[in-house]
Amino acid sequence: MIKAAQRRSGTDKTNRYWLVTAAITTFLVVLPVISVFYLAFFPEENIWPHLFNTVLPDYIENTLILMAGVGTCCTLIGVGCAWLTSQCQFPGRKLMSWLLLFPFAVPAYVIAYTYTDLLEYAGPIQIELRNLFGWTSPNDYWFPEIRSMAGAITVMSLVFYPYVYMLARAAFLDQSSSLFIASRSLGRTPWQSFFLVSLPTIRPAMAVGLSLVLMETLNDFGTVDYFAVRTLTAGLYDTWLNLSNVGGAAQIACVMLVFVITLVLSERHSRRKVTLYHNNATTDNGNRIMLTGIKGILAAIGCFIPVLLGFLIPSSLLSYYAFNYFDISWNDQFLAYSRNSFVLSVSAVLVTILVGLLLSYTNRLIKSGPTRFFVRLSTLGYAMPGAVLAIGVIIPLAAFDNTIDNLALQWFDTATGLLLSGSLFALVFAYSIRFLAISTGSVESSLEKVTPNMDLAARSLGKNPLATLITVHVPIISRGIVTAALVVFVDCMKELPATIILRPFNFETLATHVYQFASDELLEECALSALLIVLVGIIPVVLLSRTIDKRQP
Repeated sequence: MIKAAQRRSGTDKTNRYWLVTAAITTFLVVLPVISVFYLAFFPEENIWPHLFNTVLPDYIENTLILMAGVGTCCTLIGVGCAWLTSQCQFPGRKLMSWLLLFPFAVPAYVIAYTYTDLLEYAGPIQIELRNLFGWTSPNDYWFPEIRSMAGAITVMSLVFYPYVYMLARAAFLDQSSSLFIASRSLGRTPWQSFFLVSLPTIRPAMAVGLSLVLMETLNDFGTVDYFAVRTLTAGLYDTWLNLSNVGGAAQIACVMLVFVITLVLSERHSRRKVTLYHNNATTDNGNRIMLTGIKGILAAIGCFIPVLLGFLIPSSLLSYYAFNYFDISWNDQFLAYSRNSFVLSVSAVLVTILVGLLLSYTNRLIKSGPTRFFVRLSTLGYAMPGAVLAIGVIIPLAAFDNTIDNLALQWFDTATGLLLSGSLFALVFAYSIRFLAISTGSVESSLEKVTPNMDLAARSLGKNPLATLITVHVPIISRGIVTAALVVFVDCMKELPATIILRPFNFETLATHVYQFASDELLEECALSALLIVLVGIIPVVLLSRTIDKRQP
């Protein structure tokens, strides 16, 4: 009995260590949010009245218009294509079902640069039109302006719709085919059955996908900056980098956080409001609506257009430029930028995987309210726009650096400089917070599939929790870990907003290199870097495509 009590005491002590470590980790994750609100309410110079009376209303209006436009377009494209590829049968359906994910690989700012190069006045399309019709000046004809609000909505919709498509398609596949059949048997047309039966049952999935689209829209900087659309994100950068007012930037960041919180709460409310039950009779080939002749051709064309505009045209143009300007692009700078991106991404992957393992295993080890709260809170970073996260990271790190520098001057008469805020640590820290939700979610879902008997068996052999995690669980969930690592790696390679703000002086990544050169109208010389980002971005698309193939023949 005494030995049992000692073992129980040792277990409680070990669990306490895990819980404290998880609490500290979670605090570091939410520290940027705390910092933003603190500086917003206690700035060195309060310019909130000036912002509110001048530019802030325009920032908010443009942001709302952009989010509404992108959200509407992504919902129409995503749900429409999801319905066709999951509930209908037409030529090329299976191929289209995974090709529709490929625009995921193209960052919004890259597609903005490529379409501007194609569609601007000096671009090949307008040049050919002028040669064909004999036009000599812009006054001779009308052509839509790509660098506009409508242009921003269009290019963002082409790369963000897969969020809605992927989740809506999964919901359609999980939907009982008997519901649709019953609706048809009552005399309703396929369109009536779609709107009255199928569409309402996938509302939770649509809400999740739409919230992700809106968060990505709010996070975007490269596109809105290049198209001169003055959103909250663009205003934040302008206030901080051009006006050198961190307090004002933090106040704009608070407004953006209000948007994020509203989106998260709306998405959760939408899911809670609808409770649906499905049986196991999912859609099969026999229950699909057969689209033959002109209907089948139109369905195939309708699914192919987003792939053509969102992936094939941009990647083809980048490939053309990369090949023709290879001698200029392939140089020591390109290799250095690639190495910088690789090192940063790998570093963030290691941190996110380790922290994800820590939080997920703590939640498994100690099934309690606090541990679940820590895990949920740790995923907050993914909802934060990169610009907001950058401000939240730089504030505490700069305060730490200034404190150490002052102490070093007092005690040793030596300046330490920017130890953390001016180094790669700030970038890795920001990346890790932003993408921790990916690793935590993947590891947690993988751990849920491992029977608790494995833990009991390891304990009976005298292994402590850490040894059990390393020797038992990690090998079992290795596939989930690798998947999370690949997705985090790709997201870090593409990340632009946080990188622009937090990168050390004279430090470039592939994303910032593309941003700098494309902003200077030199897309040809940075096409190789942009193409490499797209090629790396195909990795998670392939993983998602394999998942789709497994779910539906």
